[in-house]
Amino acid sequence: MHGYELIATATFGLESVVADEVKKLGYEDAKIDNGKVTYRADLLGICRSNMWLRSADRVRLKVGEFQAETFDSLFEQVKALPWEQYLPADATFPVEGKSIKSTLYSVSDCQAIVKKAVVEKLKLKYQVAWFAETGPRYTIEVALLNNTATLTIDTSGPGLHKRGYRTHAGNAPIKETLAAALLTLSKWYPDTPLIDPFCGSGTIPIEAALLGLSMAPGYRREFVSEKWPLIPEELWRQARQEAQDMIRLDRQLEILGADCDPKAVQAARLNARAAGVEAHTRFEVRPLAACSSTAQYGKIICNPPYGERLGERGQLEKLYQEMGMVFSKLDSWSYYIITAHPDFEKLFGRSASKKRKLYNGDIKVDFFQYFGPRPPRTFFVNTK
Repeated sequence: MHGYELIATATFGLESVVADEVKKLGYEDAKIDNGKVTYRADLLGICRSNMWLRSADRVRLKVGEFQAETFDSLFEQVKALPWEQYLPADATFPVEGKSIKSTLYSVSDCQAIVKKAVVEKLKLKYQVAWFAETGPRYTIEVALLNNTATLTIDTSGPGLHKRGYRTHAGNAPIKETLAAALLTLSKWYPDTPLIDPFCGSGTIPIEAALLGLSMAPGYRREFVSEKWPLIPEELWRQARQEAQDMIRLDRQLEILGADCDPKAVQAARLNARAAGVEAHTRFEVRPLAACSSTAQYGKIICNPPYGERLGERGQLEKLYQEMGMVFSKLDSWSYYIITAHPDFEKLFGRSASKKRKLYNGDIKVDFFQYFGPRPPRTFFVNTK
């Protein structure tokens, strides 16, 4: 059995997507819970998880879990955990926290107690009275839920949505992790034409290209645990070499991102270049009315404006009505649309084949899925 218990945190509604990604990495014991997927892995698994999970928010190393209803109990049980197995003497170890439906509701007090308990445990190991905290970062989290305390260490650093390619962001950009999840939920495959008529800074088309080319989303960034003595440098080199060997630049993709804003399109092109997928994506300045394709089958996946400001409501309703008319011309295509507008289906002119509740940041949204006819088995996309 693998020696470490990991937690891949997930946006509510995407836990099953993250669990499937974990299983594809070879960790079949993935257990789904609200906002997280728990599984066991070795040290190489920490590297692979950070490198390959497309829809997870971050990867945490679980140190312990126990019931705690008093501060004394929290202190003693945190101190009993094997922190010396993870933290070197020069470790920098800030403590974050959250508490939901628990007796210990003061997060700041819980953070202070956990910090003190870890310090006391490390004093026993390293025989020092004070820690300078000048070395690698180990962000500890104490999460209390119904009086159950879970202690973890963050292995990712900046969230996994920080791929490293989005140097130019437009207005209200969708997170890379959510964009990747939408592609999975829509069952998009590399041989299927894809259009995003509201591409903004290009996140959905770029994530599609990364997926289509089998490029690990974390290949071009660093992770906080790369500096940990616990994980040998050789394992990170191995994980990156595996990721490099998996890249399929020979695949031909039909991915188009369009937007009426020339600045957004320029930003999308720059981001695609930074992601290494410039040659496999196309971005054009196009109004919604010009959304079209000569391909018989394909998928539209998009994140149109939501209209959170009241003054935009009338304008947005006209936009959604126009979407219904424009998309209907691609009557053999499937459409996948994420929005927070409560009357979207009515305005679009059709009821969705399927809906799924999700979150885009703090905003509750629906993922409306309109299924087109299934392509025949002999269907082939001519990409020339």
